[in-house]
Amino acid sequence: MSLPLESYALIGDLQTAALVSRTGSIDWLCLPRFDGSAVFAALLGDEQHGHWRIAAAGQSECTTRTYRGDTLILETTWETPGGTAKVIDFMPVRGAAPDIVRIVEGVSGRVEMTSELRLRFDYGSVVPAVHPIDRGFRAVAGPDAVYLDSPIEHVDSGGEGRTATFAVSEGDRIPFVLTWQPSHEERPDPVNAKRALANTEKYWTKWVGRCTYDGEWRDAVARSLVTLHALTYQPTAGMVAAVTTSLPEALGGDRNWDYRYCWLRDATMTLNALLYSGYDDEARRWREWLLRALAGDPHRLRIMYGIAGERRIPESTLDWLPGYEHSRPVRVGNQAAEQFQLDVFGEVLDTFHVDRQAGLSPTDDAWDVQRGLLDVLESRWREPDSGLWEMRDEQRQFVYSNVMAWVGFDRAVQAVERCGLDGPVDRWRQLRDEVHAQVCEQGFDAERNTFVQAYGSPHLDASSLLIPHTGFLPGDDPRIVGTVEAIGRELIEDGLVYRYSPEAESAGMHGTEATFTACSLWYADALHLIGRADEGRRVFQRVLDIRNDVGLLSEEYDVQAKRQVGNLPQAFSHVALVNAARAISEPHSTAGRVHRHDPPRLK
Repeated sequence: MSLPLESYALIGDLQTAALVSRTGSIDWLCLPRFDGSAVFAALLGDEQHGHWRIAAAGQSECTTRTYRGDTLILETTWETPGGTAKVIDFMPVRGAAPDIVRIVEGVSGRVEMTSELRLRFDYGSVVPAVHPIDRGFRAVAGPDAVYLDSPIEHVDSGGEGRTATFAVSEGDRIPFVLTWQPSHEERPDPVNAKRALANTEKYWTKWVGRCTYDGEWRDAVARSLVTLHALTYQPTAGMVAAVTTSLPEALGGDRNWDYRYCWLRDATMTLNALLYSGYDDEARRWREWLLRALAGDPHRLRIMYGIAGERRIPESTLDWLPGYEHSRPVRVGNQAAEQFQLDVFGEVLDTFHVDRQAGLSPTDDAWDVQRGLLDVLESRWREPDSGLWEMRDEQRQFVYSNVMAWVGFDRAVQAVERCGLDGPVDRWRQLRDEVHAQVCEQGFDAERNTFVQAYGSPHLDASSLLIPHTGFLPGDDPRIVGTVEAIGRELIEDGLVYRYSPEAESAGMHGTEATFTACSLWYADALHLIGRADEGRRVFQRVLDIRNDVGLLSEEYDVQAKRQVGNLPQAFSHVALVNAARAISEPHSTAGRVHRHDPPRLK
């Protein structure tokens, strides 16, 4: 039986990541990169598809667990009648092969422990050959090799697994190090677990120490920033939306997508979260990743890319995996990469606007890229698209998509007027006004006093909560206030927000849509913006309450089942948390409110 997603904590090394459950089992690990073939895939099947459990003998779940301070070092405590032991899990941040380090520490008394290790490559489909080596073994199949280094011997337990039993007393510290390496290369130098622990703690403590947010939700913001950094592939600075694939939006349904890629839509929100939190270098590197990904013909712009800027993301299914709680199919790749999503052009142009306003170093190449994107936007903004929610049914003229088209032209006008860049500003200004008028006429329901999801549609969409942050309309405009109030009436259950009306998608998908965590945070921010600050704080606290015990958020929350659903941890949710915490921490001022189109200047 699958464990609730709340059971999982994240560890990572800025090149890949793993999920560790409250049972002490690592059930998900993709190598060598976030989107690489899985070594542990029990999360999407059962234990036979690969896992590694270290736990107190005879106990099904830990007593407590926590991250060590603001680091990504997980400490899991096991209390037994005979004593207490702690398992310290982390992945050292280093440039060579990825390692998982697990240190079992005796705290008091004497505790019997077990280690159960089942290695599988290619998402649980390939059983490796296992060869004993000094202090452990080597498992190899095709391109993959994994080494276990430990003073504790693991023996063949049958069923193609390895087990070990051992005991720890107060003061004992027993290390286990699992290292992946391409099978054709020499074994990397073994990791000194004690030294790696000290270095890893130093790295994360120093990184979090740069955070400039000092509001009342400092701990939640710091944990979200650590999570976002862990979702970043350090060699390229690409940030994946999540480290998992096919964790369902609806339990038992087929809304199961691969999120181990970089979405351009997230660029502006991510950049703001980094800039406002003091991470200027990370913001610069993210902008550089964006420029590399966008290089080439702007007509061939993709909505998402691989972590190094790869454009081909073909979608396929892994039919041998039963899926999380029998939610099938299990998908690898994402067909939505082929969609036309108009809003992405505005999002990217807005990101470069944030760059200019924040004082990031401008380049001629960056403006050339933007001019190319504006040419495409000018020729295609009247076309229907698939929208920011990546609808897999018919295309429509989504309100948010057209608002972001307005954003693209507006940022181009500002680039000329405020920054002296060259371009046909009169034409861009005319297009900006035309888009604005069309959205207000065709995307607004005057009788209900609210913006709707698409032209001619009666359905609401939580993306409308972002309209005032773009500068399209001020926060005190009656149409914005009316939209926030309408969403509060029609898209909320148990204090959390659905991203759109349930009737809005008719693509033959199975399963009921859950509340969307980022939308709930947008709603909290919007309430604050229109002067209902106390309500906004209550909604924000409601989102904090649905985090798991170590502060992680998935994509959605099922208020009926009271469970997190969707891929985990979700960058979109944690970016929204950071930005909402900053906004709600500010004194309310509609007229003087800092929007995402007016970012801070770098020091």
